[in-house]
Amino acid sequence: MPAARAGASRRERERERRPRREPAPKRERRRSDLVSRILVAIPLAIATIIFIGLGGLAFQLFIIAAGLICMHECYRLLGAWRPVPLIGFAALAAMVFAARSGGQGGVLEVAVAAVPIALVAVLARDQPRPTVAIGGTLLGIYWIGFAFAHTELLRQLPHGNSVLLDVLVGTFIADTAAYFGGRLFGRHQLAPTVSPGKTVEGLVCGMLGAVLAIFIAGLYQTWLTQGDALLLGVAVAVLGPLGDMFESVLKRDAGAKDAGTLFGAHGGALDRLDAAMFTVVVGYYVWLAVQH
Repeated sequence: MPAARAGASRRERERERRPRREPAPKRERRRSDLVSRILVAIPLAIATIIFIGLGGLAFQLFIIAAGLICMHECYRLLGAWRPVPLIGFAALAAMVFAARSGGQGGVLEVAVAAVPIALVAVLARDQPRPTVAIGGTLLGIYWIGFAFAHTELLRQLPHGNSVLLDVLVGTFIADTAAYFGGRLFGRHQLAPTVSPGKTVEGLVCGMLGAVLAIFIAGLYQTWLTQGDALLLGVAVAVLGPLGDMFESVLKRDAGAKDAGTLFGAHGGALDRLDAAMFTVVVGYYVWLAVQH
């Protein structure tokens, strides 16, 4: 009997030492995460398609509103630099309007004029580090302002509305493919010091998703050759991750997880559009080159 009790107590001790399996509701979390992503993406996609189709002043006001939200989030991240948001907001709106009336030249004129105006605005505030404040102000203009101005420029090119949709679809398909590819196959971190959640496997899945999405879209657009579709797809596949990484660097430097809270757990507008702000610009120049 003592031996039996000793054996029983030994077994009980071994059971206590064993790591207990706690129910991990990962699948539920992934499902809820996917559902919330879809709930965020669908209304945005519908609104974007409607305004791209409308064009004109309605489209300009739509992209200016989106750009101002992104720029507000950017300047909040750069708060320690003490940028001048009013200069950035005015420059973004002027660049978008100039893109329609003056083309590339008009956009460039606004961008050049922003430099001395930012200098005067910063000096008027008598800041201790004026150079940093000027740099922060111009970063918002040259990153976000140029991106939204090129959205209008691309919309004006022949078949530009469809190409803009192709680029945006390719960008967001790439983001989705990278997300699920990283979840399923992710083993090797892409940039652990900047964005620990990104993996090499996710990057590859995202790039393949971008190329395939635009190539398949081209099959239903008779004016878009397979070669041009592949060229656009590769451009989006390369520049999209760089745009995402660019924002990650800023957030890491600012010590922030997300740029904003507009979409709740999914961050702000800048978090959703960081890749698109690179891909729309490259999409414009690729399509412009193809037209000539």
